[in-house]
Amino acid sequence: MAGAKNHDYHILPPSIWPLVGSMSALVMASGGIMWMHDAAHGGWLFLAGLAGVLFTMYSWWADVVREAHHGDHTPVVQLHFRYGMILFIASEVMFFVGWFWAFFDFSLFPTAMTFADGTVTRAVEGGAAVVAQWPPKGLEVIDPFEFPLLNTLILLTSGTTVTWAHHALIHDQRGGEKTGLWGLIGVGNRDGVLKGLWLTVILGLLFSSIQAYEYVHAPFPFKGINYGASFFMATGFHGFHVLIGTIFLIVCLVRAYKGDFTPKQHFGFEAAAWYWHFVDVVWLFLFVTVYVWGGWGAPIHAG
Repeated sequence: MAGAKNHDYHILPPSIWPLVGSMSALVMASGGIMWMHDAAHGGWLFLAGLAGVLFTMYSWWADVVREAHHGDHTPVVQLHFRYGMILFIASEVMFFVGWFWAFFDFSLFPTAMTFADGTVTRAVEGGAAVVAQWPPKGLEVIDPFEFPLLNTLILLTSGTTVTWAHHALIHDQRGGEKTGLWGLIGVGNRDGVLKGLWLTVILGLLFSSIQAYEYVHAPFPFKGINYGASFFMATGFHGFHVLIGTIFLIVCLVRAYKGDFTPKQHFGFEAAAWYWHFVDVVWLFLFVTVYVWGGWGAPIHAG
């Protein structure tokens, strides 16, 4: 029959969301630039654009969820979703490579400067010689084996809980409860999915709260010194990704309560789990290179 579907691919109908999203992003970027230059109404324009972007994200992904319920996500489509998520995570890896590159460049080829009483003093041509060292002379660093180590344990634990939830979903057997050890930890029933997701979300929020406290009490500033700039940009963007991943998992938790996921069709959950493990791995590199190696030999900030 003419027009009959005889393939496993999903041909998308026309959608307004790419246009709405691109226009909202333009308004948000323009408003942000105006806001930073103290132009009139720049802040409001930025917020309006941000609202448009968030609305586009919600509406577009709602369409994707509806497509899944309609049976449009065939095994072939799900496979291509996985390819897309892998490529997205690869692009995120390269994004963080840039921040690690900057940190290593600053640390291996440091600029001669001293830091005292919140003031940065740089060596100038013809002035007094200042020995270049990393971190800059006089700078106190955060003790890597206090809050950073605690956050490392929190993220590693959250990786375990999201894996627990994933395996509980894969082995979900509705209509019968598991007994013994598997029933106790929730593998093989929907209860394990919910418990694992709740724990992962709570651990993600705890990580963000501890990092916010760490930033407030950091002994060095963001601007004026390359250690502070590279530290806050690398760890701050990671913290932003943790927030995005937490929101991702909260959406999955809501969908799990609604019964959207099945053992054979749960790409949304799988993508969230992949993203969360990526966040875990990036933090391990940040902990070792930025906190431990990057501050080696510098005085530790007390309190």
